[in-house]
Amino acid sequence: MTSSIDGRRERLSTSDFLFSNALLVDPGTGTFGSRDLLVRDGRIVESAPSLAPYPQWKREEGPLEIYDLTGYCLFPGLVDIHIHLRVPGQEHKETLVTGTRAAAAGGFTSVLTMPNTSPCLDRASVIRDLNKRIASEAVVRVYPVGAVTREQKGRSLAPLEALRREGAIAFSDDGRPVMNACLARQAMQKALEIGCPTISHCEDDHLARGGAVQEGEVAEKLGVKGIPSAAEDVMTARDLALAWDTGAHLHLAHVSTAKSLEMIRKAKDRGIRVTAEVTPHHLVLDEKVVLELGSNAKMNPPLRPEEDLLALQEGLRDGTVDAVASDHAPHHPDEKASSLAEAPFGVIGLETTLPVMLSLVHQERIGLERAIELLTVGPARAMGLDAGTLQVGRPADLVIVDPDRTFRVDAGSFRSKARNCPFDGWSMRGRTLLTMVGGKVVHEEKDSLKDRFSKG
Repeated sequence: MTSSIDGRRERLSTSDFLFSNALLVDPGTGTFGSRDLLVRDGRIVESAPSLAPYPQWKREEGPLEIYDLTGYCLFPGLVDIHIHLRVPGQEHKETLVTGTRAAAAGGFTSVLTMPNTSPCLDRASVIRDLNKRIASEAVVRVYPVGAVTREQKGRSLAPLEALRREGAIAFSDDGRPVMNACLARQAMQKALEIGCPTISHCEDDHLARGGAVQEGEVAEKLGVKGIPSAAEDVMTARDLALAWDTGAHLHLAHVSTAKSLEMIRKAKDRGIRVTAEVTPHHLVLDEKVVLELGSNAKMNPPLRPEEDLLALQEGLRDGTVDAVASDHAPHHPDEKASSLAEAPFGVIGLETTLPVMLSLVHQERIGLERAIELLTVGPARAMGLDAGTLQVGRPADLVIVDPDRTFRVDAGSFRSKARNCPFDGWSMRGRTLLTMVGGKVVHEEKDSLKDRFSKG
């Protein structure tokens, strides 16, 4: 399965590049160390500890743009398997242009966009039209996720085979649980037949309905209805049982509780085909933040108690978690300005996910190689994408990062159209300097590599 960006290669004006002396971290190939990387005609053609002397490239193949990346990191382009681009029909929240520019600024070169749009992605014609827009407007690779049920109402299956033919990479009713177990089972069986995963929004609607934040002391202080952790846990248990029964590949979105994580761990040990993602905000924020941030810390699933946060971090370390995904959910400021009970769920994350993960590295909560695995080859494998690695012969999708550069998060300067960021004002360490898709620079921090550049 390829993204629409491949079909517009003629629009991508590429140069040839030699990146030298970078700390190259590519878990997909097991590479970790100082290396040079050569990019020609939009593809990676050589990687080695040293490709000097550089003049030979000029003589044999033509001129290069050469960057000395001493002190910087070179990663495969990051892969986010859970974002909301709000297209079609909700462009007041985000557009393909603003959303994919935000992705590029965050180091992401491949993203999966969820189907809860207007109309939702439940018909082949809707996905076909979306792909046409992706081809002309997106600056990174965008893969649509088709709806599981018609209009995401949970009453009858969407035409999954037709959606798959139009490029749906997976199926989900994200934002809404498929409460009917029989229908969820049928969806898994059909997805197994056509070779892709179903992505489950694990939530029992009867337990969660009307809730705004985690059930407990914070909800009581704020005077709003809480959502119990059991709302996630009981649905996780059900969907794991269905995956065991069908043999289908189940992917669990935005896992947020210690109990759900433990069930996933045991399911993997038993051989059930399950992959799981967690979000950056569930890794570093707990429920108490809502007291300070209000609706800008309101998301679904809600922020949990600290013991859940610590359990999720352990899940990163022990391999239970396969991917970190932003669940980038942009909303118009007027919508988020509503009361906590009425404001929509969701926070943005494309431009802060990498520095949040690097903060865990700097705090020695996780190793750098594992952190990058969770943002590259891990999510790519979970969704069957040919992405997330710098293997020779692959398209040059990559990101250059200064791991030690500190900056203050300013949501007002984001490329995203939205501002509902729980990290606004934070001091972070680790900055994306340049992002490349298929050999084309799609994001570059102004003058960040100016002193590192030469012609070869």
